[in-house]
Amino acid sequence: MADADPILLELYRHRFAGVADEMGVTLRRTSYSPNIKERLDFSCAVFDGDGALVAQAAHIPVHLGAMPASVEAARTAVDAWAEGDVVILNDPYAGGTHLPDVTMVSPVFVGDAKAPSFFVASRAHHADVGGMTPGSLPLATELVQEGTILPPVKLYDGGTRNDALLQTLLRNVRTPEERRGDLAAQRAAHSVGAKRLQVLAETHGLKEVTAYARHLQAYSERRVRAALSDWPEGAYAFADELEVGETETATIRVAATIEAETVTFDFDGTDDAVDGNLNAVRPITESACYYAVQGLTEGAIPVNAGSVAPVSVRAPEGSLVHATAPHAVAGGNVETSQRIVDVVLGALAQALPDRVPAAGQGTMNNLTLGGTRPERSEDVVSGLRPDGSAFAYYETIGGGMGAGPDTEGLSGVHVHMTNTLNTPVEALEQTYPFRIVAYRLRSGSGGTGRFRGGDGLVRVYKLLVPTTATMLSTRRATAPWGRAGGENGAPGRTVLV
Repeated sequence: MADADPILLELYRHRFAGVADEMGVTLRRTSYSPNIKERLDFSCAVFDGDGALVAQAAHIPVHLGAMPASVEAARTAVDAWAEGDVVILNDPYAGGTHLPDVTMVSPVFVGDAKAPSFFVASRAHHADVGGMTPGSLPLATELVQEGTILPPVKLYDGGTRNDALLQTLLRNVRTPEERRGDLAAQRAAHSVGAKRLQVLAETHGLKEVTAYARHLQAYSERRVRAALSDWPEGAYAFADELEVGETETATIRVAATIEAETVTFDFDGTDDAVDGNLNAVRPITESACYYAVQGLTEGAIPVNAGSVAPVSVRAPEGSLVHATAPHAVAGGNVETSQRIVDVVLGALAQALPDRVPAAGQGTMNNLTLGGTRPERSEDVVSGLRPDGSAFAYYETIGGGMGAGPDTEGLSGVHVHMTNTLNTPVEALEQTYPFRIVAYRLRSGSGGTGRFRGGDGLVRVYKLLVPTTATMLSTRRATAPWGRAGGENGAPGRTVLV
């Protein structure tokens, strides 16, 4: 492969990233649910014809690091791709992460090419995909209790929608019209992404465009290897606890080995998968490790298949960080991923004490609320839709970011593996039969030290109709750890009045 022109390399870096960004804008603007439209709980990415990541938008780390597994699962499931195909999946044991995260994968054909030149993919957290409780994050013990399971299957075959599949999916969720709208928004994002890539190839030639996709991957790998070469070689171990019951915890252990421009994370010694839903599939563990390395490599290195090539992950099969079917996994994606980051950063802090912050909130504070709206307007305060329809609501609640070696932590933000916004009170109250009666910083909860940790949040909901509520969270008994003599942060609290 000929050497890359540095100016063209930078141009293509932004061109590919711009495709993913525009997909995200389309998905947000055409979606139905506040979780996608307001919280931005979605991610978009561009892959080459071999299924290797080329570019991603600045969306959700836990989505993006695991998305290559989804593309690979789709490519394995499809014998022959055609223009207009869309594969849908959410099975955590076949390329997914947890069931509410519905992934779509589409091929991109350029000119008369017989095989896809690129793939575009999106992952969106759907507020309900069935299961035991509204919001599809139940306190389950096996996967089938958590919602509708979709192995990689074509939702669109050559542009023709599989109506039987769509109707089956919609019949098994509580909010079918919202799901229909959000699925259509994902497909619209793919149409935009495919069109932009096709125009790019028509304008500059497919040969140049595909060559610079490879150049970008090679460039990122060189940059990451160069960064790792400056890290002190050695093996660094750390462990932390994850709350898996009222009084029970499970231990996650990692040994980070830095050697010869590579880093390997070995989770040997981690406890076995648990009976509840805090089990993580392997792509989640890989995603958390990739995120930690990307956050500690200095300079703006494009994230693609090359940037993760120097990072290796070993996770014992059947463990909490490499669960096998039929274990429940809803919380592994949102909670265990956060603890894996804490453990990995705890290990790397021994090698890079001047870069690694103290632990952040360490939980996504996953709240799901669901029920039925009233039949008559006089049953509740005005402004709510009195039509007897079902509703399902999901959001993660932010907290505090750990203090750094030379800076205070941010307060009231989403930390690490989540990169969403909060749901604005106005949007929430306009859509659902509840009210927010308090929303403020939890002053003093961040932990004291030379540099203070960021404070968490207090968010109080008043439910106006009978509602099923599920809170999936950790760091209630085990506090986020401080570093270099700084105090721990305060554990969280959940209160039902």
